[in-house]
Amino acid sequence: MKQIGFIGVGIMGKSMVRNLMKAGYEVHIYARTRAKVGDVISEGAVFHETIADCVKGRDAVITIVGFPQDVEEVYFDSGNILDSADKGTCLIDMTTTSPMLAEKLYEEGTRRGFHVLDAPVTGGDTGAKAGTLSILVGGDKEDYEACFPLFEAMGTNINYEGKAGCGQHCKLANQIMIAGALSGVCEAITYAREKGLDMDTFLRSVSTGAAGSRQLDLFGQKIIEKDYGPGFFIKHFIKDMKLALIEANKSGIDLGVLSQVLANYEELEAEGCGDLGTQALIKFYDEEHRCGGEE
Repeated sequence: MKQIGFIGVGIMGKSMVRNLMKAGYEVHIYARTRAKVGDVISEGAVFHETIADCVKGRDAVITIVGFPQDVEEVYFDSGNILDSADKGTCLIDMTTTSPMLAEKLYEEGTRRGFHVLDAPVTGGDTGAKAGTLSILVGGDKEDYEACFPLFEAMGTNINYEGKAGCGQHCKLANQIMIAGALSGVCEAITYAREKGLDMDTFLRSVSTGAAGSRQLDLFGQKIIEKDYGPGFFIKHFIKDMKLALIEANKSGIDLGVLSQVLANYEELEAEGCGDLGTQALIKFYDEEHRCGGEE
């Protein structure tokens, strides 16, 4: 594989494009607004005005867009990926989306002669920049193996999860864990503040003990400094949690913690916080710094 089409050049996507180019791939990109991707164009990415032009003649096409409806649009709308890519192309959707949609894309793509994988990622913007993403892959194992060098350009923890849709199921389980861990971090910081602890000392004291977590490492200091810049948008995390609850309900599983965290985030989104980073969950506990008030 040498030529890659890439659709979804956002916070995560830009770093993934850069790492693919560093690994020697020729990367062709599509974006609605050229100005927003001018930096990666100047670094060597080839820009196309249409999805069709972006995907024609490529060995693989990678998508990492926002919502399931965006996945539907870029793959299934007339003149888009399934209509325009060459037969035999590997189609890799790295969006966190519905397992049912991943299965639909696999079935339709396979029927049309494509190799289809669902490969959502975790690791945030930090992992995307460093090329250390965890990549969770569903689909046919031989396609996973064929695309492994491509995944290696973007991540370090790359695993085959099973048939189509299993990558998405693994990602949703990952998001369930994040919801619980990050809400725990926010509640602990809220308690420590209220009791008058020095926050830097508090973080240093608990970070390497039994309460330590990746969420604490990533966001503890940012929360204390009131840095709510998005590595991962609240609005996208809400989407992921809703998908997880839908799948849980199908199986009769009661995920009470996830349901509560989702409700907290939805309240913040209603107040205008949707474009902040997930660490802004702390605002739910801080009445003076809710999204409608002082930032």
